[in-house]
Amino acid sequence: MAQLGSLRQEAHQRGTTMLDRLQDLVMQESPPRSLPELTACADLLESWGNAALGRPARRIMLDGLPHLLWAAEDQRVLLLGHFDTVWPLGTTREWGFVLSGTIASGPGVCDMKAGIVQALTALELMASTDHVGLLLTCDEETGSEASRPMIEQQARRSGAVLVLEPGTETGELKVARRGGSMYRVTVHGRAAHAGVEPHLGVNAAVELAHHVLAVGEFGSTSTSVTPTLLTAGTMTNVVPESATFCVDVRAWTRDELHRVDRQIRGLKPWLAEASLSFDGGISRYPLQTSVSLPLLKQAQRAAEELGLPHITGSAAPGASDANFTGALGVPTLDGLGAVGGHSHARGEYADISQMPDRAALLSALVTRLVARPGAGAATRRENTLTTVD
Repeated sequence: MAQLGSLRQEAHQRGTTMLDRLQDLVMQESPPRSLPELTACADLLESWGNAALGRPARRIMLDGLPHLLWAAEDQRVLLLGHFDTVWPLGTTREWGFVLSGTIASGPGVCDMKAGIVQALTALELMASTDHVGLLLTCDEETGSEASRPMIEQQARRSGAVLVLEPGTETGELKVARRGGSMYRVTVHGRAAHAGVEPHLGVNAAVELAHHVLAVGEFGSTSTSVTPTLLTAGTMTNVVPESATFCVDVRAWTRDELHRVDRQIRGLKPWLAEASLSFDGGISRYPLQTSVSLPLLKQAQRAAEELGLPHITGSAAPGASDANFTGALGVPTLDGLGAVGGHSHARGEYADISQMPDRAALLSALVTRLVARPGAGAATRRENTLTTVD
């Protein structure tokens, strides 16, 4: 690895390669659960990652989808990212990679393909990656249901986890995240002819309406409880026999997640003979500053040594896989990916002028963490997620 005085210079010398890789990666679509496209994207990343780490990836198939793992025997730092995006297949035909000055846009450019490119460059700048693991999953945007056990297993093997999600539009790292829950509530009623004998039915749509309004009141100034997807009925002339609605919950504390969980599961039928059933629950506990601030201080020292502007941390309302690793008590710092914004929107962008410095910062931070005394994974109390029945 270069000395810190020349690390930024070497990173900037790789700027053209980074831009080319970013364009290739954005134009290689990777929609949710789309095996052919996710496989092609994994192929591309595997070739780059093998060269950057000097060892081959393990391609791990989970629920039929490919995830990439470069584990280290003595894994002191884990770099964690995902290469799936929220964008459906064919998006690049109407909105591909576009570069305007220093601003790159395109599906997944910020969340989080620029972060992956920066991580690969950071690894290439290191003299040795023997103590660094890299895990790139492909189901984060759909909840990380299959990859979560692998993420947690690799986090437990590591002294620290650095997550490649984008930072803020002003370059802040992410030191806290809200936790999240997702529910599907099913309403069971009774069908009847809507025009001839509606009184013989139990209208699941009417029952659903009461509960959609009720759960909307479960939130607070810092906790959001949002009804989302609703379905009811089969025919326009039939009293709906069943209906479902989904609820998205976000909160800054475990206590708030459990409070809302009790309220949702405590819903009672409004109509005689209607009934309710519940699926889902708490999926991610909040990322707490107690596990991130020590790493932020290390990042600030690395930035100072590189001559970069002072870096600060911020709290993010959304969740990421950092929630999983932080909940285990493993030191975790998020937002080490692109400087950009508007993820999941047509205005999604990354500032490519920031990419070399961010790659240098990540490389210097990883080097600091690897070199620390006792940097290996220590025995720690594991705050695993409690299953809610």
